[in-house]
Amino acid sequence: MASVPSLASSLRQRVAEAFSAARPEASGADPLLRRSDRADFQANGALPLAKELKSNPRELGGEILARLEKGDLVAEAEVSGPGFLNLTVKDAALVTNLAARSADERLGVPGAAHPGTSVIDYSQPNVAKEMHVGHLRNTVIGAALDNILTFRGETVVRRHHIGDWGTQFGMLVQYLIEHPGALDAESAADDGGASMSRLNAVYKASRALFDSDEGFKTRARARVVELQAGDPETVALWQRFVDESMRYFHSVYDLLDVDIHDEDVVGESAYNDDLHNVCKELEESGVAVRSDGALCVFFDDVKGPDGTPSPLIVQKSNGGFGYAATDLAAIRDRIRRLGADTLLYVVDSRQALHFRMVFETAERAGWLPQGAAHHLSFGSVLGKDGKPFKTREGETVQLSRLLGEAVERAREVVAEKSPQLPTEELDERAAQVGIGAVKYADLSTSRTRDYVFDLDRMVSLNGDTGVYLQYAYARIQSILRKATEGATEHAPVAHPELMLSPAERALALALDELGETIEDAAETYEPHKLAAYLYQLATLYTTFYDQCPVLKAGEPELVENRLFLCGLTARTLHQGMALLGIRTPERL
Repeated sequence: MASVPSLASSLRQRVAEAFSAARPEASGADPLLRRSDRADFQANGALPLAKELKSNPRELGGEILARLEKGDLVAEAEVSGPGFLNLTVKDAALVTNLAARSADERLGVPGAAHPGTSVIDYSQPNVAKEMHVGHLRNTVIGAALDNILTFRGETVVRRHHIGDWGTQFGMLVQYLIEHPGALDAESAADDGGASMSRLNAVYKASRALFDSDEGFKTRARARVVELQAGDPETVALWQRFVDESMRYFHSVYDLLDVDIHDEDVVGESAYNDDLHNVCKELEESGVAVRSDGALCVFFDDVKGPDGTPSPLIVQKSNGGFGYAATDLAAIRDRIRRLGADTLLYVVDSRQALHFRMVFETAERAGWLPQGAAHHLSFGSVLGKDGKPFKTREGETVQLSRLLGEAVERAREVVAEKSPQLPTEELDERAAQVGIGAVKYADLSTSRTRDYVFDLDRMVSLNGDTGVYLQYAYARIQSILRKATEGATEHAPVAHPELMLSPAERALALALDELGETIEDAAETYEPHKLAAYLYQLATLYTTFYDQCPVLKAGEPELVENRLFLCGLTARTLHQGMALLGIRTPERL
């Protein structure tokens, strides 16, 4: 089924036609339609247009109003202030439009006008290191954007750029060669591999030896050369670290309820064979130059504290490669081989300068179209003290531990609401509520802002929380179940002939905004806009629930119409929360 235009888009078109009819020279002018507390909508486009045409804005507003075709759409229209049009739509038009949207499995949400191919890079843990709270935001935000863009019809290619290459792996492999049982001490994990705590212990032990023993440091550096040269023993041991780490990563992803596949995980090592070609092309084209033996790219506006140029180092003076070379090779691969139109990097804000330099370098080299790459930076997760979230010992909080605590806290909430639940069902619902609470707290915050991780607030049934949204959905499902029980059954049926109460109108107008909200979130890469919409919708539904009896409304048509609004609200909440990666339990 084709997408159904929102009532707002239909009204916008109607007002735009009135603009053109009033002033043909203004054909194509934006009516600047928005929701208003003075009416259903307000069109503010007459003011800037009057300035452009050197006309009186209120008089121009009157001319536009006179040309506005009300038809079956507009109930009331008036000019206010400096030419603003206050517009109220007809109840019948609102309900009829929602009924058409309800008949579509996509709820009438249109796809992108010109979908392309986006490569999104969003979860980047490091091999042999535990995932910590710092990996929460990029994974959750990236997964939500992945869902939203895919829903809009974009071809989305996932690339999880894990840290699996470099000096530290020479250090790790050399340590394992000299301590062959280091990974076997705790190999009784369910997945058949070494536990992550053991991998982490090996990393710390090898790092301590690397920093204190010059002989070991020399051997470790030589082992890096063996790794880069493809020595079979070295590569086999390196692969063991990668495989054990991937098992651990997937256990965390499963707990976080995000869908990440092995084929989407393409680490730094995947680009190793192309690094010399990257350097050769950059040097031959003059984009990069040698400076003190290193291959560097300089920028006029990037300088160190002492005022000297601070270049992007593509190749070190000892011949080694840093992150810049790998990132540049990845850009070439994503544009040339994967056919990407857009590259998205969900990486914390501390990497802003690095990505700006990498993108500009790729553009200078002709590998990256101007403006095709976007660094989607994000803020930090803070503790209740307003500082970066740490354990009492000052260490970074493990992500799996944090998620486990959220699930346990949610278990208390669910058990209190439903004390008779069987253990298995309690476990499932606690996971949905706890993980949903963590995701929503993250996604309801503007991507670039920091936020405080507070489990007490996150799992609350009150306020702007994921649990509040889940409870609203479960409450609706309870009403819909009761509607089909007993001697008198009622079906959700739209009745455009009925007048709507203020609470019904407010809810219906909010339901009309889903498509434009998803479009805005997709185009700005800001999932918090969708989260804010869902919270507003749940809040308006609560008001509707309090003021508008559903099953006891009396007249069958009124019951059916209110059930229709309930059902569409539930489907909208479900769809929106699914795009955010949050489950919607049928009961809570």
